[in-house]
Amino acid sequence: MRYHNITKDDMLNGDGLRVVLWVAGCSHNCFGCQNPITHNPNGGLLFDESAKEEIFRELEKNYISGITFSGGDPLYLGNRAEVGKLINEIKERFPNKTIWLYTGYKIEEILDLPFLKNIDVLCDGKFEMDKFDSKLKWVGSSNQRVINIKEYFNQ
Repeated sequence: MRYHNITKDDMLNGDGLRVVLWVAGCSHNCFGCQNPITHNPNGGLLFDESAKEEIFRELEKNYISGITFSGGDPLYLGNRAEVGKLINEIKERFPNKTIWLYTGYKIEEILDLPFLKNIDVLCDGKFEMDKFDSKLKWVGSSNQRVINIKEYFNQ
């Protein structure tokens, strides 16, 4: 897996103060995407132990609410295995931190992912410029959903 940035003390990509991992790789190619530089799966930097430890150091801080996976698309096929492993490791090591994940896939397309239940909030769906709405919280277009995973599976 490759990534473009690790943002610290972020308040725009999920509830509370967060660390954000911006992964490389996306095949959705949404018109009007806010981050097209992250689409190339070979772009950015190799996600290595040093990057993982940087994230863990941030998550150890009491005032950090959790981590958000964005990009690109964390669920790009080339990212899924490593993102899933990292999500599981974060949930085990930091059970009180929340995990948010942004993806262009709809939840109905990814229900078979074994790490899905370790995500707290999933923002799903492709960005659609004709449905752009600046008043929405956490997403950019009205077709996208902010899904509380525990509530979703307890319906």
